[in-house]
Parts: sequence; structure tokens; C-alpha cells
Amino acid sequence: MSAQAQMRALLDQLMGTARDGDETRQRVKFTDERVCKSHLLNCCPHDILSGTRMDLGECSKIHDLALRADYEIASKDRDLFFELDAVDHLESFIADCDRRTELAKKRLAETQEEISAEVAAKAEKVHELNEEIGKLLAKAEQLGAEGNVDEAQKVLQEVEKVRTTKKDAEEEYRNSMPASSFQQQKLRVCEVCSAYLGLHDNDRRLADHFGGKLHLGFIQIREKLDQLKKTVVEKQEVRNQERLKRREEREKEEKVKKRTRSKSKEHKRSRSHERRARRRSRSPSREKKRSASREKKRSADREKKRSASREKKRSPSRDREKKRSASRDRERRRRHRSRSRSRSHRHEQSSRHRERRDVVNGRSDPRRADERGSGDF
Repeated sequence: MSAQAQMRALLDQLMGTARDGDETRQRVKFTDERVCKSHLLNCCPHDILSGTRMDLGECSKIHDLALRADYEIASKDRDLFFELDAVDHLESFIADCDRRTELAKKRLAETQEEISAEVAAKAEKVHELNEEIGKLLAKAEQLGAEGNVDEAQKVLQEVEKVRTTKKDAEEEYRNSMPASSFQQQKLRVCEVCSAYLGLHDNDRRLADHFGGKLHLGFIQIREKLDQLKKTVVEKQEVRNQERLKRREEREKEEKVKKRTRSKSKEHKRSRSHERRARRRSRSPSREKKRSASREKKRSADREKKRSASREKKRSPSRDREKKRSASRDRERRRRHRSRSRSRSHRHEQSSRHRERRDVVNGRSDPRRADERGSGDF
């Protein structure tokens, strides 16, 4: 990687995707499912084991230091619980590694000669001392690289002590085994990285193994997994406590509401009792007057109801009487009209008869004569 690329990656790691206003980079958010959550938490095995014997290649998900910076900024304000996804990822990877370790142990048991339990225990002790020497040498080298020379010297002194104990353990193991079988290489599988370790490996090889990138990478992954599990448990406890607090607050609010409702009901009941007591405490004369007025009203209502029922019973006979009276009135009017018509007819006939008689007798009405003269003229 060039110096310019290193500077760009450093700026991404510090400032995130929005450092130069590039919209194409801002399209993918750190919350996207395509982004590797283990990479955001700096524990992806693809990054840790890159360049080792167990290099896994590129991860199938997106790895971007700028997105990691965005996640670190956002996680300060709220919990995103990406640890759950990272725990699932690391657990599956460690389970595969442990499966490979068990298979390697089975192969060694099939290929190597069987030994007694006592000899196996002595060989196991030699292996443990070899591991301790390798770890101490790796630690001394790390301290020397950091500049802690005094601490490195102290670690080297411890290495010398472990070497003396290792010689004694090897002597015991050599005495318990025949010379032909002792010269054979006794292998052992590393419990951390599933690599093969020899019983007669020198200190340099042990230091290279225990201080190598592969072994330290597996240690880092396992430690990160344990740490994430603890954080997940702590966050779950905090969330459960918050839920309990919310539930308690809701229960308190419900209790307060119930108390207020009961108080209001009691207040209404007390007011009703007071009203009843007031009514009872009134003077008997007023109560008698009121009861008398109530009785009068009731009797009046009863009378009205009775009269209404009587009227309903009498209504058909009255209707008949009304119809009969109406028919009688119509008959009277018809007779009166017929009589008036007959009278007028008789009067006209009598007047005509008189005129004829006057004409025959030579007498006439002067008004009629004038009318005739005028008509003749």
C-alpha cells in the first residue's frame, strides 16, 4: 500500500464517509445488511488472519474503515446491538476451528503408537512446558520491540527457570520410554489454532509459533468473542432493567388512576349521602305538603287517563251522532231550497196570470204601457 493510500485509509478511519462529500460512498450506510458487523467491531477473522497459513481471503460483505468510523460515532449516542451479529459470526468460526482440532487429534491417535497413561501424562507435561516457554519468549520479543528492556529481561529469566524444569520433565519421560520410541517425533495439536506441535521442538520454533500471527490472531478472536459475550449479557441486563422500570412505572400510573377513580366514586357517594341526609333533615310539614302535592298530581294524572279512556270509548257513538246530525242538516237545506224554488215559481205564475187577466179585461199597468209604447216607437 502506498503512502497516499495509507493516508486516505487513516482519514477514513478518523472522519468517516462524509470527510470529502463523496455521495457515492454515502449511499451505503453502516446499518446496511451488506456491511460486515464484525469488521465494524474490529474482529472479523478475514482481517485478523490475512497473510497467515489459514488466510480466509476476502470477506463476502463490505469492509470499509470509513463505515467503522461512522459506527463508532453513532454508537456513542445509542446502542445498535451489532454485537449479536458479531458473536454469531465468531462462534461459527471458532466452532469450525474446534472441529478441525478434534479431527487432527483423531488422526494423531490413529497414526502414533499407543502409550500408557503414565507415559502420556509425562509427555503432556513436557508439551505444557514447551508452550509456556514459547509464550514467554514471544512476550519478551514483544516487550523488546516496544522498548521495555527491563521487563523483557525479567521474562527471559522466567524462561530460564522453565527450561530447567523442562529438562527434568524430559529426563523423566526419556527414562520411561525405550530409546527407539523416544527418538520418534511425538506431535500434539495446539488447542488455540489447531496447528501441530512437536515434543522435541526447539525454543526458536516454539517462540515463532506462539508469537506468530496465526496463533496470536486466534487468541485475539477468542478473547474478542468472550468480551462480546460479556457486553451482550450486560446490555441485555440493562435492557431488562429498563423494561422492569417501565413496567413498574406503568403499574404505578395504573394504581394512581385507580385511586383517583375510587376517590371520585367515594366523593360522589358522599355527596349523594349528604343529599339524602338533607332531604331527611327537612321539616315534616314541607315533606307532607310535597307528598300531598305529589298525590294530587298523581290523582289528576289518573283522572286524565280515565277521561281519555272514556273519550276513546265514547268516540264511536259521537261519530255516529255527528254523521246523523250532518245528514239531517243537509236534508233540511235541500228541503228549504226546494221550498224557496217552489215559492218563486208560484209567484211567477201568479204574476203572469194577473197580466193575462189584465190584458183580457183591458187593464194594464201604465209602466208596462210605457214600455210597450217605447217598444213600438
